[in-house]
Amino acid sequence: MARKRETDGRTPRRALWLRTLIAITACGVAVGGLAAYRTFSDDTATERPVTTEEASRLALSRLNLYQASPVAVTLTATEGGGVVVRVKGVVDYRTHRAVGSYQVTGASGSSGTSGPATGQLDHGLIVWDTGGLGLAPAPKGDNSPAWQQAEHIPRSGWSARSYTTDPLDAGLQLLVGLGADRPDNPLLLAQSGARWLGRDRVDGRSYDRFAGPRAQGVMPSAGPDGGRSPLTYWIDGDGGLLRVTMRMSGLGTPTTVEFSGRDGRAKLPEAPWATG
Repeated sequence: MARKRETDGRTPRRALWLRTLIAITACGVAVGGLAAYRTFSDDTATERPVTTEEASRLALSRLNLYQASPVAVTLTATEGGGVVVRVKGVVDYRTHRAVGSYQVTGASGSSGTSGPATGQLDHGLIVWDTGGLGLAPAPKGDNSPAWQQAEHIPRSGWSARSYTTDPLDAGLQLLVGLGADRPDNPLLLAQSGARWLGRDRVDGRSYDRFAGPRAQGVMPSAGPDGGRSPLTYWIDGDGGLLRVTMRMSGLGTPTTVEFSGRDGRAKLPEAPWATG
């Protein structure tokens, strides 16, 4: 798979936060939306610029992910034509590497009574980092976690490629870059257009919904969304990140990333990234 790019520790904090957003914006994404979960929204809320306290929680969320590594994640991307790709795995933000399993589902013919049926089109293992991804068949009859299955696959067993602009690739690239070893500057986040969008209760817990900062060079009035970030974040009162959504141009369903907390058992395999 593509070799992981190292991050210079002197890179400005704002650039660390915006790097993935800038790349995704260039691919034509629009404002993020809300995934369908057990969520109760405050429909009376009026969006506004973030407060100092809210900007601090937004900035802290990246450090919280880093410190919780390895983190269990689920990514859902709609590729068009009714095809949905779901990736379940773990991300280590200390190495910016991730491993998981993927499943592709879509219309597989008529069910006879209620229209097209949904069936599994493909499945397997996936590894990814900041430079690209690799796919491999899942070992038959192995029900262990994906990271354990991946340990038994040599480097030659992975089919590697660089990222494209497809929703899945954009989501994987976003996901692996979300954590950081330091919080961002809250003042810069606020000045870059981060906005409070509302408050939701998800499975009994309260989360503030934020639009992230704009990409550098994007003016507040630019485009049909007023230059607002294409990414939406759900963050609790402690700066814990539950969800990120990203809407891409031409697709009605946003790519969604869900975080399920630390998976202390997980150990990422070395073979996909081995140099020898």
